Amino acid sequence: MPGITSYGGYVPRFMLERRAIADALGTPARRGTRAVAGYDEDSTSMGVEAARRTMSAAPGPPATLHFATSSPAYADKTNANAIHAALRLSQGTFAADFAGAVRGAAGALRSAAASGGLAVLADVRTGRPASTDECDGGDGAAAFTFGHGDDVIAEIVGTASATAEFLDRWRLPHEHVSRQWEERFGAQAYAPLTAAAIRAALADAGIDRTDHVVVSSPHARAAAAARGGLDGDHASAELDGLIGCAGAAQVGLALADVLDRAQPGESILVALAADGCDAWVLRVTDAIGERRAADPIRGQLDGRRAVAYNDYLTWRGQLEREPPRRPDPDRPAGPASARTEPWKFGFVASRCVSCAAVNLPPQRICVRCGAVDTMQQVSLADDAGTIRTYTIDRLAYSLAPPVIDVVVDFDAGGRYQCELTDARPEDVAVGGRVEMTFRRLYTAGGVHNYFWKATSGRRR
Repeated sequence: MPGITSYGGYVPRFMLERRAIADALGTPARRGTRAVAGYDEDSTSMGVEAARRTMSAAPGPPATLHFATSSPAYADKTNANAIHAALRLSQGTFAADFAGAVRGAAGALRSAAASGGLAVLADVRTGRPASTDECDGGDGAAAFTFGHGDDVIAEIVGTASATAEFLDRWRLPHEHVSRQWEERFGAQAYAPLTAAAIRAALADAGIDRTDHVVVSSPHARAAAAARGGLDGDHASAELDGLIGCAGAAQVGLALADVLDRAQPGESILVALAADGCDAWVLRVTDAIGERRAADPIRGQLDGRRAVAYNDYLTWRGQLEREPPRRPDPDRPAGPASARTEPWKFGFVASRCVSCAAVNLPPQRICVRCGAVDTMQQVSLADDAGTIRTYTIDRLAYSLAPPVIDVVVDFDAGGRYQCELTDARPEDVAVGGRVEMTFRRLYTAGGVHNYFWKATSGRRR
C-alpha cells in the first residue's frame, strides 16, 4: 500500500514566552511558548529546511513536489519552485503550491501520496498584538515523501474527508492578520464534520481505535473536542503549548513527532480540521526503526532561545524601528538570479579537475592553478565547515543587528565568507563548527533575496 517513506520537521531556533506579551502590554498572562521564525526566515526557507531533513533519508528523488502554506512569500509566483531549486531536483520534477489556507496541507499530502512525491508544509502565523492568534500561533515546517514497497515506514490504510462551507476564519488577500467568527459557532460547525471524517477513516481501515491520535486545527476548541472522544496516545497535543498552532505545518509537525517514537505495528489517526476535516489512518511498518528522522521534533525544542517581544514585533513588520545609517539594499535582478540558480539556490560550487581546488562562487578559471573550463559541479549545501575568522558589523543593514560575518573553510574544500545566523556575538569563535542553512537575506522592491547562511548546532 502507499505510504510515507521519509519525514522531517523544522522548528525555528527562537521562541516567544507568552508571558512576555502580557508583561509588555498589560494583558492576562498565558503559559507556554510559541515558536518564532527568525528575522531571515519565511514559509519558503523553513520549507526548504524541513525538506532537506526529509530528503536526507528518502529512498530516491520525488516524482513531484507539493508545497502548502497559508503565508506564502509570493503571490502570482510559485513558491515551490524555490524549494525545488534548493533541493536541486531535476527540471522534470513537477512543483506546485497549495497556498492561502490551512487545508492546503491536506491537498499537498494527498497529492504527494498519489504521485509518489514530496509534501512540504510550512507556515508563519501572526496576529494583532495581544490577540489569541499571536499568543497561540506558531511557526515551523514539516515534510514527507511517499512511495510503495519496502521503503514505506507508515502505510496509509484508511482515508476520509468531509467538506462544508461556513465562515469561521478568513483573511482578505491584502491583509496580514486573520479574522474569526464567534468561537462557539466554529466549534459547533466542526463537530459533525470531524466526527464523520474520523469515523469514516477508521471504518476504511477496518478498526475502531488507534494507538496514536493527531488532531490539528486552527480552531483550538474544535481540536480539543475531537480529541476528547478518541482513545489513544494524545502526546502530540503537547506541542500546542511549546510550538503553538503552526497553521498548515501543525499537522505535519505533530505527525513527525509521533513517528519519532511510534513502534512497528502501531496505528496512527491523523485528522486536520480546517474548512472541513480530512482524516488518515496509518500503520507503522518494521522499516521505521532504521528510517527515523535524524533530528527529532522534541530534540529541536531543546536549546531554543527566547526572543524579546519588541524584537518579535520588528521581525513581523509590526514595529518600525530606525534603520541603520547605510543605504538600503538593492532589489535582486531576475536575469542574474536565473543565470546563477545552482549557486544561489543550491549552493553549488565548482571543483577543478586539474588540481581539485573548490571554487566558491563557481568559476570558469581555477583560483589555484589557473586552469580554464575544467570544472565539475559540487554541492556544499550539506557540507560542514570551520570558522577561520569573523567580524561583528554593527552598521550593516539587518532586522537583528549586529551582523556576524564569518569565513568558513569547508570540509570538502573551499573557503567562503558569509553571514552567521541564529547566533549572538558571544556565541562565535574561531574554530567553531558550522553548517549551511537556506535563508532570506533581505527583501527589496518586492523581491525576496534567498541565499545560504552559516549556522551551528543542528544535525541533518
